[in-house]
Amino acid sequence: MSEKNKGKKNTGKIIAQNKKAWHDYFIDEKYEAGIALFGTEVKSLRAGGVNLKDSYCEINGGELYAIGVHISPYENGNIFNREPLRDKKLLMHKKEIMKLNGLVSQKGYTLIPLSLYFSGSHVKVEVGLCRGKKLYDKRDTEARREADREMDRRMKDKIREY
Repeated sequence: MSEKNKGKKNTGKIIAQNKKAWHDYFIDEKYEAGIALFGTEVKSLRAGGVNLKDSYCEINGGELYAIGVHISPYENGNIFNREPLRDKKLLMHKKEIMKLNGLVSQKGYTLIPLSLYFSGSHVKVEVGLCRGKKLYDKRDTEARREADREMDRRMKDKIREY
């Protein structure tokens, strides 16, 4: 999270999470950003019509955009519905965007939307500064996770024996 958001927790209602990002990337830092949406898009989010899979963020002209975030059209929205895959503008301070732009352009990082959630009446996006995992990294992570599960199972069995 950014410097001023380090102490804050993601206390809002989570709308969607990008679980594939945790599998495919190492997440080094997390940032909170607002998202510019239209009314029917927010209503569709409340109904759970969003998909973050295969989405990413891009910096164009000093502004941050979420690309590939699919928000389903609102059923009762008629002419006010927007294109489901349109680029959504993310709202962050210019200083943070410039810092992220420097990291993304130099060190091989990418920006990935990790989750969408409500913070009060506002919709927020948790953006991760990520590095791609190699195939052997993914296997190593899966092996560690499986070993932890096995230890937990054995501990539960030991506790039941007593």
